[in-house]
Amino acid sequence: MPATDRPVWDAQLRPHLTPYFAYTAAALIVLAHIGFGLVLKIGTTGVIFRTSDQVAIGLLGVVLGGLVLLLSRPRLRVGEAGLSVRNLVGDKLVPWSDVVDVSFPRGARWARIDLPADEYIPIMAIQAIDKDRAVAAMDTVRSLMADYRSEPTPPPPSA
Repeated sequence: MPATDRPVWDAQLRPHLTPYFAYTAAALIVLAHIGFGLVLKIGTTGVIFRTSDQVAIGLLGVVLGGLVLLLSRPRLRVGEAGLSVRNLVGDKLVPWSDVVDVSFPRGARWARIDLPADEYIPIMAIQAIDKDRAVAAMDTVRSLMADYRSEPTPPPPSA
């Protein structure tokens, strides 16, 4: 897609607290696995551990830490083209013609895009744990949705 054909985004929203939790958890997982791998050969347990076992435990920690880091990826972009949602993996552009509403149901962890036929797409970028930031994000999305979904007013008839 040429640079001139790229959609312009009026707002980009991301979760606030969840990435901090994800970074911390990923670091702890990696450090714990590497630490356990380092002390694996200390003492005798009746099982023979090799250096390859130590490396494998450390690499397993790196893989698990990487998977936890997927929680830091969610993003919602709002623009003329519609709503672009990226949750853990993948990016989906929902055109305005397919959007019925953007809601945050009571008791839900994150917002969602309501689609026709009672379907929906979760928006992990707007999370309940962010409290006031989530309210501000929903206000932004609803304001932009009203702008893009409003019908243009016809010019007044000339007299």
